[in-house]
Amino acid sequence: MIDTKNTASSEKLDNIDYKDAYFLRRFLNSQGKIYPPKKYGLSTKQQRELTQAIKRARFMALIPYVIR
Repeated sequence: MIDTKNTASSEKLDNIDYKDAYFLRRFLNSQGKIYPPKKYGLSTKQQRELTQAIKRARFMALIPYVIR
């Protein structure tokens, strides 16, 4: 069974942007940690790009480092 939520996020990862904070928050848990690639079925390259975008968004204060 294919989950549409996961495939939609995989398609959008082709042009990932650190300015899209709402999209990036999908990949963070309730504590603000980045989910592992297995959760969304990401490739290694996609996970690296996602991680870099999340870190840039945190630095620019678009998403928080820690969620309390």
